[in-house]
Amino acid sequence: MDFSLWPSATRSWQEVLDGAEYAERTGWHGVWMADHFMQNGDDLSVPMNECFALLAGLAVRTERVRLGSMVLGNTYRHPAVVANQAATIDQMSGGRFVLGIGAGWQKNEHHAYGIELPPVKQLLARFEEACQVFQGLLTQDRATFDGEYYQLNDAPLEPKPAKLPILIGAAGEKVALRIVAKYADEWNHWGLPEVAQHKGEVFRAHCEKIGRDPSTVRRSTQAMIEVLVPGDTEAEERRDRLTAAGRPVIMGSADQVLDVVARYPEAGIDEFLVPDGFLGSGSRRFDALERLREEVFNKI
Repeated sequence: MDFSLWPSATRSWQEVLDGAEYAERTGWHGVWMADHFMQNGDDLSVPMNECFALLAGLAVRTERVRLGSMVLGNTYRHPAVVANQAATIDQMSGGRFVLGIGAGWQKNEHHAYGIELPPVKQLLARFEEACQVFQGLLTQDRATFDGEYYQLNDAPLEPKPAKLPILIGAAGEKVALRIVAKYADEWNHWGLPEVAQHKGEVFRAHCEKIGRDPSTVRRSTQAMIEVLVPGDTEAEERRDRLTAAGRPVIMGSADQVLDVVARYPEAGIDEFLVPDGFLGSGSRRFDALERLREEVFNKI
């Protein structure tokens, strides 16, 4: 199983870059960035940097790590515009980019910016059309598409990537995972190993219906993870708050964290992402990441 870093977009550009350079230097597999314009809460004073701009910067400041969006909200941009942006970032990165996409969900962003957030059924129908738009533009010389929400008319995309993987972030079992089975090269969802096991079984059923081998789809997941230092009451309180909020949490001694993380490969997970937004700043952040790398990841 590979391990990747997910720097918070609330960090400054320099902090994001420092994290990516640390990941590249110490052997992490990839670096992922979220696509949001504000916090999902009442405090709108927290800064938030834009996903594609960050990824373009990282593309020219790194050489080895994979780079990806985790994940782009489909409602924010026309998929044809996204496809062109993604192809350019892929070119800048030398073919290391993964286009991570999702249907969109965060209500306060849509309200603040006047962006329509349709009902779930329509939201997913629009997203499935977007997947077809991406597929057409990235694989065909000229793409034509006549959908309810999107239309293409002999549309070009040049220069075209040799291979630009599409990752879909989704967890809904009836419709969203069917879309993943049909269109995704990679699939991401949040959750502990038991959730990954269950979601994998549902996903396999969708793949069977369309005759696709589920092993052809790379799977990734993430949770709030940290090796706690004895006596660090602040970290223990943070663990309790995250758990009470219903977030997937893996926090404890190195052995306790290792015991949980080691169960992911058996559940079908190929890549585990480490969100760093709650790990603090400066040396505290990198000390926490090093404990994970040395005491957990290097033992799997």
